[in-house]
Amino acid sequence: MTIVNRTKRVMLSENIKEAKAYQEKKRGLIGSDGKIGLTMKTRWGVHTFGMKFPIDILVLDKTNKVVKYKRNLKPGKIFFWNPLYNKVVEVPTALLPEGTVRIGDKVQTTS
Repeated sequence: MTIVNRTKRVMLSENIKEAKAYQEKKRGLIGSDGKIGLTMKTRWGVHTFGMKFPIDILVLDKTNKVVKYKRNLKPGKIFFWNPLYNKVVEVPTALLPEGTVRIGDKVQTTS
């Protein structure tokens, strides 16, 4: 799956996996090689305990507009947001060039 910033017309990542099962969501990107991103539905927040690399987190509303964005969340941290929003994209910071995402941008995932 790929994720594109429709507002800026730029590809954000070409290697995105969708986590559907509870265990996939619980694990997130922990133990991954840092070459994939992850999309999932979850509320409240995510953590980076056990991660070996920093990640960027995009929190999306029902229309896939970025409502919260955290750049470079380092390992061993927690990130919370308003539980009204439950669509989340996690991407290793190294894969997402700085300046390609802002709050208010619309993103789209494609298979």
